[in-house]
Amino acid sequence: MAIVGLGATGTHVLRSLIESTTGVVHVHDTRPEVLDRAVALGAAGGTRVVGHRAVEELLSEASVLVLATPTGGHGVVAGAAIQRGVSVVSLSDSLDDVRDLFDLDAAAKGAEVSIVIGAGMAPGLTCVLARHAADGLDEVAEVAVAKAGTGGPACARQHHRAMKRNAWDWVDGMWFERRGGSGRDLVWFPPPIGARDSYKAALPSPLLLQRTFPDASRIAARVTATRRDRLTSRLPMLRPPHADGGPGAVRVEVRGRVDGRFETVVFAVAADPSHGAGVMGAVAASALVAGSLLEHGIPKRGSFGLSELDHPAALLHRCRAFGLRIMSFDGTAEL
Repeated sequence: MAIVGLGATGTHVLRSLIESTTGVVHVHDTRPEVLDRAVALGAAGGTRVVGHRAVEELLSEASVLVLATPTGGHGVVAGAAIQRGVSVVSLSDSLDDVRDLFDLDAAAKGAEVSIVIGAGMAPGLTCVLARHAADGLDEVAEVAVAKAGTGGPACARQHHRAMKRNAWDWVDGMWFERRGGSGRDLVWFPPPIGARDSYKAALPSPLLLQRTFPDASRIAARVTATRRDRLTSRLPMLRPPHADGGPGAVRVEVRGRVDGRFETVVFAVAADPSHGAGVMGAVAASALVAGSLLEHGIPKRGSFGLSELDHPAALLHRCRAFGLRIMSFDGTAEL
């Protein structure tokens, strides 16, 4: 197992792997002091952590590479990994990275490796929750995803960029472009977040979920934002982001039919985003090593999101083991 990037989220991936793995974990970061802390963290947890100054060194040491670097360039690193026969788990929530990684689908299948796309908190955990909710329905009509909070500084910067770029919604079989910062909606998250105004932004969740639910009439995603966030989104960030931006939460609402009735299933998780993303990334990577990321009972190859996989409940069970609390609300209305 290998991790590239030891910021707030990458460090949580490492902590989760130290807690759950018995093998060696190889890590890379451009900061020598961060590598030293990672090695010490492994020693304290009884796991051997080996630091590397270059990404190329990791590609000869591991079968699975977790990309926890800031957004941008994930496709380039994943392409190099494919050439070495290494599978990839990307935690990026950038639309550009997601598209670049999907472009590697044919190459990954040819190399018989996997590229797990958007394996953080949102997308990632939200994709697993959506698939789990959908498994209880006969037909999926709508999927709505919302997220609150940011992880480390890189996550905060990506949130800032996403607010000024246009969103993409799936509506009645077509993609519709929406202005970033539009579509205000009051979304209820678990405590301590509560009710927050949420808006459209350049979020990759609809792109990932549409592959799983192509017949849904609507798939959309929103992110919480303040008035200041919206007003300043088209300007450079006015102050440095926090080292870790928690607390946060995600909410997934899936509407569909069961036995002719229209039903709504809502799942939500409250957690610091860097922790939630780190747990999901570690769970996905461990399952990939174990060969348990399946589609129709067969290990899935190529580029894909977590909503495309069998047995979402098993992934959620592993997330619960790392302390993520999954909450639900079900409302049913007769047609």
